[in-house]
Amino acid sequence: MSPDPIAAETVTIVSGLPRSGTSMMMRMLEAGGIPALIDNVREADEDNPRGYYEFERVKQLKTDRAWLEDAKGKVVKMVSTLLLDLPAGYAYKVVFMRRKMEEILASQRQMLIRKDKPTDGVPEEKMAELYGKHLTQIEAWIARQRHLAAIYVSYNEILANAREQVRRVNEFLGGRLDADAMLAVVDHALHRQRKS
Repeated sequence: MSPDPIAAETVTIVSGLPRSGTSMMMRMLEAGGIPALIDNVREADEDNPRGYYEFERVKQLKTDRAWLEDAKGKVVKMVSTLLLDLPAGYAYKVVFMRRKMEEILASQRQMLIRKDKPTDGVPEEKMAELYGKHLTQIEAWIARQRHLAAIYVSYNEILANAREQVRRVNEFLGGRLDADAMLAVVDHALHRQRKS
């Protein structure tokens, strides 16, 4: 298959709330054939045994944008708040992960417990409200951007029907990914905070 010049210039981004399945999607896209821009500074642990797939310079996007040149033709992960700092002048395709809010909160709480950090900060009900408002705002912002296209993918739906979600993502990203390789890295054993 000949190289896709559009894909070679596109910065693919996996985004979403923390603990929404972004690391799993990074693994899927890498397996599918998109090189991942990562630095392995944050090592795998019990919360993400397959790795976090992070690139530290992403966090300095407001002041350091030079790395975006290296991100062309690759996939990089960033939390949803950082999307607002993406400069124009690049073509972005965002795979935005969604997950049941109660599972996100449960996963975050479990992570704090494992790290011996306090869990009595902002009540979960308030955090759910804040996250909900943020998602509404960021999705409205995404819809207004001309240099950015997005697809919304449910972590829960991947686990329920991975083939259909892989088909959607592959189609969104040009249809050149190895769907079977993407399916092979979906790990149901990591779905530890389940809510019906």
